[in-house]
Order: sequence, then C-alpha cells, then structure tokens
Amino acid sequence: MDGYTVVVLGAGGHAKVAIRTLELSGYQIVGVFDDNPGKHGESIMGYPIQGYLEDVLGSGCNRALLAIGDNATRQQLVARFPNLEWITAIHPHAWVDTSVVLGPGTVVFAGAVIQADTVIGKHTIINTGASIDHDCVLGDFTHIAPGAHLAGQIIVGEGCLVGIGAVVIPGKHIGEWATLGAGSVTVKDIPAHVVATGVPACPK
Repeated sequence: MDGYTVVVLGAGGHAKVAIRTLELSGYQIVGVFDDNPGKHGESIMGYPIQGYLEDVLGSGCNRALLAIGDNATRQQLVARFPNLEWITAIHPHAWVDTSVVLGPGTVVFAGAVIQADTVIGKHTIINTGASIDHDCVLGDFTHIAPGAHLAGQIIVGEGCLVGIGAVVIPGKHIGEWATLGAGSVTVKDIPAHVVATGVPACPK
C-alpha cells in the first residue's frame, strides 16, 4: 500500500471533503497537518492533526494533497514545499472523460462532470456538482465552486474563482485571478484581477 499513502495539508472544512475523496479513491492517509496550533491534537474525519505544515517534511511520506480552498494560499504553499509529490484525486462519483488532462494537485469532487478535451492545470479544485464542458482550458490554482457550470471552449486564467452556481456561456475568456460571484452569468470576457457579479456579470 505504500504507493497509495498520502499526507494532507490543511484541516479546515475543505479538508473534510478532500479527505473523503482520497479515501474513496483508494489512498491511505498517513498524516494531516495545519499551521493553526489550536487544531493540533484534535482530529478531522478520524485523523489526528499532527502538527504544523512544516512537519510534513518529517512524516516519511512525500506524496501530498493541498486541502485548502483559497487559491493564493495553495500557490504559496506549492512554492514553500517544492520537493513534495502532489497527487491528483478524483471522487469515484465524478465523471471525467478519458481525454481530459488534469494537472498534479488537482481534486475533482463528487458529482462533478468534465467533458472531452478539457485541460485543467495544477492544484485546481473542481468542486461538488460543478460541470465543465468540452475544450475548456483552466489555469493553475483555479477553483470552480459547487454547482458552477462552464460551457464549451472557455479559457479560465490562473487563480480564478468561479463562485457557487455561476454560469459561463461558450467561448468566453476569464482573466487571471478574477472572481465570478455566486449565481453570476458571464456572457462576455472578464478582465484579470476583477470581481464580476450579477446577471449578466459585470466587474465592480
């Protein structure tokens, strides 16, 4: 089973879903770590929180998953731990076409659907019940929130958050580190580094 052991970085609510996805995907979780000292000695989903994130380096396992929802934090932690081997996890009740490319560190949660010839970058979250249609390209450190829906041929830049229940029509481009608000409907390209909300979605 050694090839299937993994450590989890992060012990918040997002980590609960990540841990269950790992379990159902056949991984053996051998450690959970978090930088909040108030959590040390507690447990999450039956696993003790063993110490600070830095302590992962002495855990004896270099395969890891970042179970942290914030995109910028994930990016910072990847730079902080360059020697860890980041695994990709897909919930068995997700549907991912065989032509899809998933970068290391990416997680796909229950009920998500990813259609043909989509390319998804590193450390991306495809959350519960989200759907991504054909020929989309998602940059690293993006987060497609629960119930969000991307139509075909959409480009989502690095670090973007597509909020809960948001919708993007075909062929649009979402600039890097942009945020689409919950329930928004994007019908035109969205620039980088903005927050866009409403129906239709407009930058604030």
